[in-house]
Amino acid sequence: MSVDTDTVRRIAKLARLAIADEMLEPMAKELNIILGWAEQLNEVDTGSVEPMTSAAQTALKKRSDIVTDGHMQEAVLRNAPLTEHGFFVVPKVVE
Repeated sequence: MSVDTDTVRRIAKLARLAIADEMLEPMAKELNIILGWAEQLNEVDTGSVEPMTSAAQTALKKRSDIVTDGHMQEAVLRNAPLTEHGFFVVPKVVE
């Protein structure tokens, strides 16, 4: 892929960058060099490399997946200004 000055101008506009006209040509050359380096990565054989999710392999702590209600309903409802039948009472918000 090759980048010309029109493409640099368009990228700068999309990125909301102010680039002077005299900087468009040098910027195009720099972007072409960067894209060339990226294209070199396609030449590397990565078929035997296992994908990784992180640079450091760590195992997450596991716990039992048990559903509970917390057994704290009364303690939680004590913080509410108004309760009814074991639930919070809130003002109506839909008209």
